[in-house]
Amino acid sequence: MVFGKLRRMMGGEDELSADFIEIDLEKEKSDSKILIKTFILKVYEDINPILAALREGYTIAVIDIKTLKSKDVVELKRAISKIKKTVEALDGKIAGFGENTVIATPSKVFDIQKGAHEVVEAPKEGIERF
Repeated sequence: MVFGKLRRMMGGEDELSADFIEIDLEKEKSDSKILIKTFILKVYEDINPILAALREGYTIAVIDIKTLKSKDVVELKRAISKIKKTVEALDGKIAGFGENTVIATPSKVFDIQKGAHEVVEAPKEGIERF
């Protein structure tokens, strides 16, 4: 084995690491944090910083599409299509919220839940609900 010869030449013969080294590829950095950035899509070229941020893998992009939507719907569709293809290639998620907002996430985000989820609590004693 080439590595064994190299290790002997360097003077390090360790019984535990003589055959192989185990690397855990699934383990992520525990200090990595997700950043939420807002973007305004005014023209098609505004997608470049959005795509760059998504490719880094640590950014959730909240995109305001109102300006481009009012100017040119064809360019808007083209821009959203490009963002969608990039997000899908990165195993991320993309969703529209309301009329003018799109959210694109990296693969680290498990899911995007849309819609209002009402939390119903049982009334506590002594507190009236109006």
